[in-house]
Amino acid sequence: MSQWEKLMLEIMRKDPGLRFEDLRKALEKVGYTSRQPKSGSSHCTFRKAGCMPITIPMHYPMNKAYLAMVADAVRTYMEESDDE
Repeated sequence: MSQWEKLMLEIMRKDPGLRFEDLRKALEKVGYTSRQPKSGSSHCTFRKAGCMPITIPMHYPMNKAYLAMVADAVRTYMEESDDE
């Protein structure tokens, strides 16, 4: 199993051990771009055309609500790529 597949499995299971960098890697892989405000905020916003923006705090442990948002974004990407 590749690292990408392992990461996707952890995201789909909403593993509480996931870190911000893991979520960033997954969202950027599925087409989101990240932007952190210049004001020194501890949150990062991910945007993708046609999708709602996702704002995630850069702390550990990660709240399950944020894991669910990323899991939904990844699931949508996987469903779209299966349709093609």
